[in-house]
Amino acid sequence: MLIWSTPLRDRFRNLTARDGVLLRGPAGWGEFSPFWDYDDATCVPWLRAAVEAATLSFPEPRRTSVPVNATVPAVGPERAAEIVRASGCATVKVKVAQAGQELADDLDRVTAVRDALGAAGRIRVDANAAWSVEDALVALPRIDRAAGGLEYAEQPVASVEDLARVRRAVSVPIAADESIRRASDPYAVVRAEAADVIVVKVQPLGGVRATLALAEELGLPVTVSSALESSVGIAAGVALAAALPRTNAAGLATVAMFAVDVTTDPLLPVDGSLPFRRVTPDAVPPAPPEVDRAWRERLDRVAALAGIDLHEVLA
Repeated sequence: MLIWSTPLRDRFRNLTARDGVLLRGPAGWGEFSPFWDYDDATCVPWLRAAVEAATLSFPEPRRTSVPVNATVPAVGPERAAEIVRASGCATVKVKVAQAGQELADDLDRVTAVRDALGAAGRIRVDANAAWSVEDALVALPRIDRAAGGLEYAEQPVASVEDLARVRRAVSVPIAADESIRRASDPYAVVRAEAADVIVVKVQPLGGVRATLALAEELGLPVTVSSALESSVGIAAGVALAAALPRTNAAGLATVAMFAVDVTTDPLLPVDGSLPFRRVTPDAVPPAPPEVDRAWRERLDRVAALAGIDLHEVLA
């Protein structure tokens, strides 16, 4: 077991650092890194995903690499353009609806991204369910114009019912993220015709195999996305995207947001794609003692709740 911690280059999800646990088993390394605002019960599928990665081989890939999008946090337009130009990606996801910012900030950021990306690139935005329906109906047409056309808007509002209302009222395609990974009934999105695209993440959904099965059952176009993992966790996301019959550009190019990764060979995009491969952590940035202790205690609690004997399954 290795516990890592690294600063972020830019504030993201109100975070300035990211940390987690790496577990080694007979198949390699898995990652357990739920965000700190999640309770222990919510963390159970995250641990199942880590154990799966450490104990089982990845499913047979349909492709050896997957296209990815760059991710632009809620930064100023100059920094947004810098991130896009450095990424080499033809698709960019832009964070919008950040607390403490205005729609004008989103418009400036999206305009800068379009200028840096060029006319042929794709732009998607992510509001993380921060808007009301009324806010979304005002913001999305304006952001769509600033972007020169959006590929989609990810989780503009919180509930499935409101997602369906927004989807019926705007011409921008709608993607569901939290309504899939944090829902007791992810199939409600399909029943309500609330989304054009589903966004799936390996850790919150319990592993590559469980997420692959869910994506195939839901039957909508899929974007595989990151939960802001190290390269160990990103490798599982690439494995999922590589195993899907079809996938949009994946939101997995997030290791560049770390000041330091856990390996000297990080999963960073080359020509807008990430390769399918395992990652060995050989340069783990150590966590401060209080963070290390908190992760060990959390791992013990979640493993007990999940009924997982880590010493046995990882042996």
